[in-house]
Amino acid sequence: MDIQSNPQIAKMLSDLTLIRSKSPLIHNITNYVAMNPTANALLAIGASPVMVQAVEEVDQIVAISASLVLNIGTISVPWMESMIKAGEAAILKKIPIIFDPVGAGTTDFRTIACNKIIDTCNPNVIRGNGLEIVALNNEDDNKKEIETTITDEEALSAAKSLALKTKAIVVISGPTDYITNGTIVNTSSHGDPIMARVIGIGCVSSALIGAFAAVNDSMIDAATNAMLLMGMAGQLAAQYSKGSGSMQVNFLDELYNFDANSIARL
Repeated sequence: MDIQSNPQIAKMLSDLTLIRSKSPLIHNITNYVAMNPTANALLAIGASPVMVQAVEEVDQIVAISASLVLNIGTISVPWMESMIKAGEAAILKKIPIIFDPVGAGTTDFRTIACNKIIDTCNPNVIRGNGLEIVALNNEDDNKKEIETTITDEEALSAAKSLALKTKAIVVISGPTDYITNGTIVNTSSHGDPIMARVIGIGCVSSALIGAFAAVNDSMIDAATNAMLLMGMAGQLAAQYSKGSGSMQVNFLDELYNFDANSIARL
């Protein structure tokens, strides 16, 4: 692949260089399942992860962080309180907030939590799969109906609508990743199906958006660059992975070693 033919890839490499030189502290309030892969992925690209969820200290951690990532995978009332307190502190500090609405629409509690976090924390980027984004855009949708009828076009339409309503960049991750501000739509079609078999891979992408948002004021560029890196590293790792176990290790190695030579191998 020729870097010169795709200016966005050049932007991604430039941001990756900044992440490695600045090592921004990324505050993650994330789920138990994703903590380890998320921390490892952030370290692999040169960022510094911190995983703190105690309501008594989140505001102090936000004060020294470059971005905040909120992930509701294992949400509970205390965690929601911590997320909102951290989000309010991040707004005051004017650092980017990335929101991962894991399982939005599956239960009333989860959907209410998502809406409260969005309304209170005003995230700069919302990243989810198509089902989650549709659920956030219309909480009255029935999950079973969404699962059987949703198309890429419907998911993208919901993402555009949600972006316009929330003023956030909305990212749909899947075989093709869509990144939109409601008007502009960027895409990335890298990656490999085996990535869906690796635990926490979607959560990792949200955390990487947090790292890129820490060094790039353009949230649409930051989100696009993170999704490009995710997909490309996954695509490269899949070339020599025997299964999901080796894929986890190889994916981290590709993130750690990613540079212009990596792109030439695609």
